Amino acid sequence: MTTTLYDTLISADQLAAALQSATPPVVLDCSFELTDHDAGQRAYAAGHVPGARYLHLEHALSAEKTGTNGRHPLPSRETFAATMAAFGIGDDTQVVAYDNAGGMYAARLWWMLRWAGHRAVAVLDGGLAAWKAAGQPLSTDVPAAPPTGRFTLRTPLVATVDYAAVKANIDSGERLVLDARAPDRFRGENETMDPVGGHIPGARNRLFKDNLGADGRFKPAAQLRHEFDTITGGRPAAQLVNQCGSGVTACHNLLAMEVAGLQGAALYPGSWSEWSAQPGAPIATGAA
Repeated sequence: MTTTLYDTLISADQLAAALQSATPPVVLDCSFELTDHDAGQRAYAAGHVPGARYLHLEHALSAEKTGTNGRHPLPSRETFAATMAAFGIGDDTQVVAYDNAGGMYAARLWWMLRWAGHRAVAVLDGGLAAWKAAGQPLSTDVPAAPPTGRFTLRTPLVATVDYAAVKANIDSGERLVLDARAPDRFRGENETMDPVGGHIPGARNRLFKDNLGADGRFKPAAQLRHEFDTITGGRPAAQLVNQCGSGVTACHNLLAMEVAGLQGAALYPGSWSEWSAQPGAPIATGAA
């Protein structure tokens, strides 16, 4: 394990140093495109962080779709643990996730490892672009398969809520739902991913890309805290539920909240793709 434990973000320089340590981290390239499921694999083949292995959102971080459980349903924790072990990850392994899309897919792996109770996981701040901007090398070599790691499921470090809880919350108002999708999709316009447009009644919109500065890195913690508090009215994180289209980019908001010191918010894994597939699910359109 590297000397320093990284559990939110790691910079390109920090990762470069960690890779030279006696126990380098396991680096996983999560690059992906929702509209072209092979694009991430091609991007990885064209050049990746040396030693990184490719991890596919659909295969490694999602379960079988039924038509009503969303576009990226979570696998069982046991299945996910076996997947992580196959990547050589053990209980004390530092994991670093990155992608070529501002962290939107790497954050899903970050969240899922925390869901499995694994704290030593960080997202490369700025992704592959930041790695290249720092003058670090790329490789086209595919590492040999590692020895299977000893990956033990532990108490989750994150919270989840299901469809029934989110639906009941519409009346109770105990929690505030934050939707990470683009504002037009939130309003019910230009929906291209799911059959029905709109949002969960009472939800507010926080586009995940707003977590990043112009350089593609996460904004400073204090700025993120101010922006989230402005949207939520300063509600404690434990009263917040994050969702998106399919439980992927909501993890980006959860990572940003963690950076901002807002711990304890929940994920609705099924998100809009599950919600909109339920018969009679309440749907709102327009601005929040």
